[in-house]
Amino acid sequence: MDANTNTAELDLPAPPEPGLTADQVIARAEAMVPELVERQAETEERTFYAEDIHDRFLRNGFYRILVPRRYGGYELGIDTFLRVSMTLLRGCPSTGWMYTLGAAHALVTATIFGERAQAEMFADGDFICPSTSIPSGTATPAADGGWTVSGTWSYCSGSPYANHFMGHALLPAEDGQPPVPLLFVAPRSQWVRLDDWGQQLGLRGSGSHSIRIENAHIPAHMALPGVQLVEYDATSGTPGRTLHGNPEYGGAQLAFINFLSCSTAIGMVRGALDAYEDLLRVRTTLVPPVVPRYLDPDYQLWYGDLVGLIGTAEAALLNAAQQWQDAAAQGPAAVTRELDLRLSAISRHVCQLCWEAMEGHIVPTAGSSAIRRGERLERVWRDMSTLRTHAGLSILLPTIAMRELAKSLVH
Repeated sequence: MDANTNTAELDLPAPPEPGLTADQVIARAEAMVPELVERQAETEERTFYAEDIHDRFLRNGFYRILVPRRYGGYELGIDTFLRVSMTLLRGCPSTGWMYTLGAAHALVTATIFGERAQAEMFADGDFICPSTSIPSGTATPAADGGWTVSGTWSYCSGSPYANHFMGHALLPAEDGQPPVPLLFVAPRSQWVRLDDWGQQLGLRGSGSHSIRIENAHIPAHMALPGVQLVEYDATSGTPGRTLHGNPEYGGAQLAFINFLSCSTAIGMVRGALDAYEDLLRVRTTLVPPVVPRYLDPDYQLWYGDLVGLIGTAEAALLNAAQQWQDAAAQGPAAVTRELDLRLSAISRHVCQLCWEAMEGHIVPTAGSSAIRRGERLERVWRDMSTLRTHAGLSILLPTIAMRELAKSLVH
């Protein structure tokens, strides 16, 4: 362990359960799955998960998985985070989505911001910070070297219980050049959450409300001019790698963001497979010989294919995450743009496998009655359909990212 991560020597706060392990935190997520399944409807009605669920996440340490030990976190790594994410999504896609996209940005924060900013942002230990990657709003220079930021940012998943918001604003254009982005973080006191979520086809309970900021002062240490997260270059090292002595705080950012889409897709389709298994047990075939579906050769074949498809998707994600960790451990020079794009390409196909399992196998063979309003499978199908419309996954990743990958490989 690097000396920077030894909180006892640095007299820094310890987490609530200093001995908590990755296996324990994953087991806690698994124990919550049945309750999350039962509470899906109320979560959609509220548009975010309940306060008692939030309190349980706090006690379980979920919001500290990626927070550095230096600030009272568990620093358990992206593999643990992705497994917890998939597990919660298996129970309730809305709840898992809201959790994942609220808590994941602890890794980003601990990677790209300096010590002063991190000390402020991680002061509470538990860290929930939705983020959007599309620049919006405006940022103008302030007299003290900071920025004055205003604007409205949509799709801020995780906002109901968030203590920070990470967004991109646009700096004034200069000398006829297009405006450049400003990556900034604003504490909860500087923004309001709008009541504008819940009418979408799916993920109605994902807490993806808009956030509005009006003339907020963002200190210079809480903003990075000219930085867009999906293009962040870590090849020269990062503040987090130096501060924490942990290579995971120097990893590829675009790939990590795309891993989050993978974990949501895998978690959702595993929940759909659970519902499909229930149908195999309780429903019969449509034509003679009428037998329970689990005894029918065709349903057995379809089920076997599903297990293989979903298992392949999960294996690909976890292997890509291992490649991400291995590259980070090799040093900054290994965290190349090509690596970032290549792992993102794997992520694209992981999500495609999950959709193939859902749209090509589960829904057609489960039958129309299984996707009536209020059925678990109906809800997961809506949620996965909404995931498919995510601009990063459906537009930017299959086009721009794949072209950039080819350019990085072919000279």
